[in-house]
Amino acid sequence: MDEFHLLSKRFGPLAADLELDDSAPAVHRQLAKRGSVRKFRPEQIQGHVLRRLCALALCAPTKSDLQQRDIIIIDSPALRSEICVLLASGRLGQKWLEEVPNLLIFCGNNRRQRRLHALRARPFVNDHLDAFFNATVDAAIALSSFVVAAEAAGLGVCPISAVRNHPDRLAELLNLPEQVFPVAGLAVGYPDEPPPRSLRLPLPATIHHNTYTDDTLDAAIEEYDRRRSAEQPYVTQRYVNELGRSESYGWSEDKARQYAFPERQDFGTYVKRIGFKLD
Repeated sequence: MDEFHLLSKRFGPLAADLELDDSAPAVHRQLAKRGSVRKFRPEQIQGHVLRRLCALALCAPTKSDLQQRDIIIIDSPALRSEICVLLASGRLGQKWLEEVPNLLIFCGNNRRQRRLHALRARPFVNDHLDAFFNATVDAAIALSSFVVAAEAAGLGVCPISAVRNHPDRLAELLNLPEQVFPVAGLAVGYPDEPPPRSLRLPLPATIHHNTYTDDTLDAAIEEYDRRRSAEQPYVTQRYVNELGRSESYGWSEDKARQYAFPERQDFGTYVKRIGFKLD
C-alpha cells in the first residue's frame, strides 16, 4: 500500500483530503496502515511486556470509572493449546488459531460492581441490559487500546470473536464466575509476514454529520465491492455447497453469506445463566 496515500487507498478517493503529512503523529500513520496478523513467529512474548501492555490498555476510558473489564493472560502452554484447539474447532472455528503463540482473553466484569453493593449495603437496582452492555463496552475499549499499544511496540494482533463460540467450556477452563464473561480473545505475537490491510467502506457510508442517513448506501456498497474485487479479491467463497458459486463474489456477498447461517445462538442463554437480565 502506498505509504503516502494510506487513507485514500483504504477508503477511496473521497478520503484524499484527509491524507497524513510529515507532521502527523506517528500513531496516526500506525493506525492508517494497520492490519490483523494471523501468521506469527513461534517465539513467546516476555511476561513483563504483556503485563505492561495490559496496564496500558487498562488506562483506557471506562464507563463512570466503574472499571468493568478484566484481561486474562494465558501463559500456561497446555491451557493455551487446549483453548486454541477449542477455538479452531466446529463450523465457526478457524484453523490458524491452533498455533497462536500468545493469547489473551478480554472479559466484561459486572461482578465487582455487585460486590461493591454488598460491601456498602446498597441495593443493586440497575439489574438490566445496561449492566451487561457497560461491561462489554469497557472490555472492548480496553482491547482496542491494547491493539494500539501492541502494534506501536512492533507486535501483531488479531481479535478473536470465536471465544463466544463455546462460552460454557471456556468459562469452565478459565474458572469464570457469574457476571464475568468473555467478550473477545486476542492473538498477540511477532508477525511472520506483513499483514494485509483491508480496504474499508467509503467514509460517507459510516461517518454522518448531525443526522444518520443511508440514502446512498446501496450505491456505496456497489462501489466498494468493485474496489475490493479489483484490489483484494476473495480467494475462496463461503458455503459453496449450500449457496452455490457466485460469478461476482465481493464483500457484500461474503458478509451476506456469513450471516445467512446461525452463529452463537446460545450466547444469550449463557449470559442469562451467569446472572444477567437482558430486558
